[in-house]
Amino acid sequence: MTPREERGLVIAALCKLNKTPEGWLVPSQSKCDTVYNVNPERQTCTCPDHQDAGFKCKHIFAVETTIKREFNPDGSVTDTRTMTFTEKVTYKQDWPAYNLAQSIEKDRLQELLADLCSGLIDPEHNGRGRKPHPVRDAIFASVFKVYSTFSSRRFSSDLREAHARGYLATPIPGAKVPSFMENPEFTPILKALIAKSAAPLKAVEMRFAIDSSGFSTNKFERWYDHKYGVTRLKHVWVKAHIACGVKTNVVTAVRILDKDTSDVTQFVPLVKETKRTFTIGEVSADKAYASLENFEAVAECGGTAFIAFKSNATGAAGGLFEKMFHYFQFKKDEYLTHYHQRSNIESTFSMVKRKHGDSVRSRGDVAMVNEVLCKFICHNLCCLIQEQCELGIETVFWKDAEPVAKPLQLTYNG
Repeated sequence: MTPREERGLVIAALCKLNKTPEGWLVPSQSKCDTVYNVNPERQTCTCPDHQDAGFKCKHIFAVETTIKREFNPDGSVTDTRTMTFTEKVTYKQDWPAYNLAQSIEKDRLQELLADLCSGLIDPEHNGRGRKPHPVRDAIFASVFKVYSTFSSRRFSSDLREAHARGYLATPIPGAKVPSFMENPEFTPILKALIAKSAAPLKAVEMRFAIDSSGFSTNKFERWYDHKYGVTRLKHVWVKAHIACGVKTNVVTAVRILDKDTSDVTQFVPLVKETKRTFTIGEVSADKAYASLENFEAVAECGGTAFIAFKSNATGAAGGLFEKMFHYFQFKKDEYLTHYHQRSNIESTFSMVKRKHGDSVRSRGDVAMVNEVLCKFICHNLCCLIQEQCELGIETVFWKDAEPVAKPLQLTYNG
């Protein structure tokens, strides 16, 4: 309620308003001998506030409040008021399933991770030098280390236990894992495994959200502050663009480029990568992604994009942009109901950063990217464990008839 509405209620409660054929006579609060003429139908008043600035003044609000009142024969007054209610919705948590998933997560994650890496093929060894560790072992150790959040030395005991359980073909010392992270040939493999780890949920997810966020590093870069004439330091950070399902928060596609890369240009590649595995029904994103190309890209994939519009946006771009803009203008509440599913991607980033860290330990550029990709694989496996306990989803990464990791067969020097 605005201050003018509040003062109008006071006038209606304390003063006597007289109705005339031309309108209503409303007394002034500051001048006892002054009366203003109010016409509620035309929304006009003779007071200076309305005449000078054109505002809907307190006298108009007073008349509208008086009109809503009904005076009964017994002297009682019925006051009709319009009130706005805020509905609070509480989403129930399946606590037995959640507790079960948390209690078995570490053991089950190793099983799923070993199964996920089982489709990776080692390149042929040229016979010179020491034979490298198998690719599946290197990827398993890298992802499992990120999940453990331990240093390389403290992580050695987990690797020995994983080898004893049969998840590793050969023993791997903890100090070897950072060198796996530095291998640029593992980057496309990790990206492909993110899509593979999300695939078991393709029957559940049809609505997706897209956004970006940064992971800080332990490196700094210098920059000169021209305003104050001093040299300052700031963190180097890794910017990740992702697409995620809004129901299970599973990450379906990831792109990690330069930290200054524009968000809007990454929308179409993320949608197309998601389309390879999932059926797209809706895609939501914030106003940074509002463009004709992005709306049409989702439509070409068989879905509908619900993207926020900037304050100065118009339908002048034409095409599907204009159509969705008018949809937003005339059915704003309905449009926003779809758009606000985008908030789930904020939950996804929060889940990843709280559980697997909001920063990276690696120092090399390649290693930092690979470490962030490992975080998303860990997150997807945790989502799978949760949905296995809650929905009973069967996890199958590699089909019998599927060529095992043929596109992932890369040259590797371990």
